[in-house]
Amino acid sequence: MEANPEEPHGAAVVADGFGLKGPRGWVFREVGFRAEPGALVAIEGPSGSGRTCLLLALTGRMKPQEGHAEVAGLPLPRRMAAVRRISSLGPVPGVSDLDPSLTVAEHLRERALLQRRYDGAVRALLRPPGERAAATRARIDAALETSGLDLETLPKGERTSVRDLERLEALRLSVALALIGRPRLLALDDTDLKLSPADRAEAWALLRSIADAGTTVLAVCSEAPEGALRVTTAPRAAEDTTARATEETTAGTDEAGTEDPTEDPAQDAAEDPTEDPARDAAEDRAEDTANETAEESAEETSEDTAAETAEETPDADANEDTTEEGETDALAETGRA
Repeated sequence: MEANPEEPHGAAVVADGFGLKGPRGWVFREVGFRAEPGALVAIEGPSGSGRTCLLLALTGRMKPQEGHAEVAGLPLPRRMAAVRRISSLGPVPGVSDLDPSLTVAEHLRERALLQRRYDGAVRALLRPPGERAAATRARIDAALETSGLDLETLPKGERTSVRDLERLEALRLSVALALIGRPRLLALDDTDLKLSPADRAEAWALLRSIADAGTTVLAVCSEAPEGALRVTTAPRAAEDTTARATEETTAGTDEAGTEDPTEDPAQDAAEDPTEDPARDAAEDRAEDTANETAEESAEETSEDTAAETAEETPDADANEDTTEEGETDALAETGRA
């Protein structure tokens, strides 16, 4: 039997060595996991660790630079547009924020009209206005029921402004708006931000019920709940390791080759009874005096040795005269012979 295209069903999400690089370096890197359709995936990590960027990259809103990922068999980044059509964003600050000046009813009607205009089938536009209105109302009611947002409990019902909603109520409204499009993948950012422990438990129970109904859920959080597929982002693990190694090397060099300015020689001498600054100074002066005396004696000895050598060595002219006289005597003796 052919599956009903209107029925929500989850999308499998696979990532292997997934990474995204920005102007200042890697935002996240080496992310890998496998989520089956209808899974609840918690992207865990501290603020600034690339959680939101990973969420947007897996929903086709940001282009990765490394690794491989697929959503419902659609490869990223080659099929980003197709991934956007089957995924929907819940609350993501700066991307899908609620307008605080609009009421709950205005948000719901606006999303339903946009959904029908851009994502609905062309055949649905040809229906009579009454049927279109009824189909829109049915989608809104189904999304509100799934998100757990009861309009009757709000201060002014559906005419309540977004600014008057509690944090958990605003989260439920954002989820309802995302579910109007009946996505196969639902993505939320800052799921547990500013929620009390009781509200946090309700929020995770809501997302788990959506996943159990067949829609795959990606939720960014500071701490993943039990039973969720946990994915962590480590954008600068290698850089942090290098920085720590550099700091340790620098610290070791400082300890080995730099004197501690807090050290006090007098205190050290007091701690070590074998050291006496006054005695050390006297010994240094005595050693300097002995060195000077030795140098003077060496200079005098060198001068005396040079003088004796000069006296013992005959003059060069005298040597020449002696040589000439010896030659004359030798010729005379030869003549007499």
